[in-house]
Amino acid sequence: MKSIGVRAYLFFGVLALSALACSSLSAGNLLDSPLVKDDFSDSTSGWGTGTDDASSVEYADGGLKMIVYQPRYVTWSTPDTETYENVHVEITVNNQSSDPQAFFGIVCNEQGSTTSFYYMGISSEGYYAFIKSAEGQQDEYLKEGNSDAVAAAASSPIQLGLDCGNGTLTLYVNGQQIDTVSDASYTSGGVGIFVGSDDEETGATVTFDNFALTKLK
Repeated sequence: MKSIGVRAYLFFGVLALSALACSSLSAGNLLDSPLVKDDFSDSTSGWGTGTDDASSVEYADGGLKMIVYQPRYVTWSTPDTETYENVHVEITVNNQSSDPQAFFGIVCNEQGSTTSFYYMGISSEGYYAFIKSAEGQQDEYLKEGNSDAVAAAASSPIQLGLDCGNGTLTLYVNGQQIDTVSDASYTSGGVGIFVGSDDEETGATVTFDNFALTKLK
């Protein structure tokens, strides 16, 4: 398995959860209608789930709940196996982590069932990062920093957004643009959500709700 880095830490394992089914909706106007929309009320909607001694991803508490038991570990899930390009992702995040350095967010342009993708996220202490993962290589931090807007939002349900397309990644928290970065290594791929832990055992617990994927205008 590929080790994945978040911040200055290495996650020594990955539970890659492939989707069981496609939950795409029929979209007449791709600029306005969701390509994928899920409130996680239906446990058969297609997200990859599973529990082992390292982490758990299950439909629970009205959303998709991720718990990371193992320190320095990341887990993620996807809604389907479709390839998307030039999209915007929105997700509501309820962070119940005891560790303020637990890291959570959005995956985009996943290259099939590999560990090649972008993942962008935040922590409750105000940290954010844009990271490129590549199969068999160390992660590349495209950009990272700290934001008062992220720290202020982290104590309540967070609306996390990401533009993923045309070689540009832009992160939003509660509708406010946090930062943007350019990279054209991956121009299309799968989408998903992730949670990563730091040093604390069972320190990362996040419930995701109201996932929406739309075409960028």
